[in-house]
Amino acid sequence: MTNITVSLPDDLAQAARSAGLLRDEAIAALLREAMQKRQVDRLFDTMGQLAAIEPPLTEEEIDAEIATARAERARRR
Repeated sequence: MTNITVSLPDDLAQAARSAGLLRDEAIAALLREAMQKRQVDRLFDTMGQLAAIEPPLTEEEIDAEIATARAERARRR
């Protein structure tokens, strides 16, 4: 397990503590949610970029783009 120290404004820390958001489980859930949202946002950004390409990509080109993105994501892990 990794320990992380975070500096927060006092009012935010107090509000988060009162809401039970400074517990390990709550922070882990918030981080997972944020990472999933980022992944979905990137997917839609990529879909928008692909839709803007003229002429439209062939199915094979789309498959190649998806494979490249997956390989990049796997490399970053």
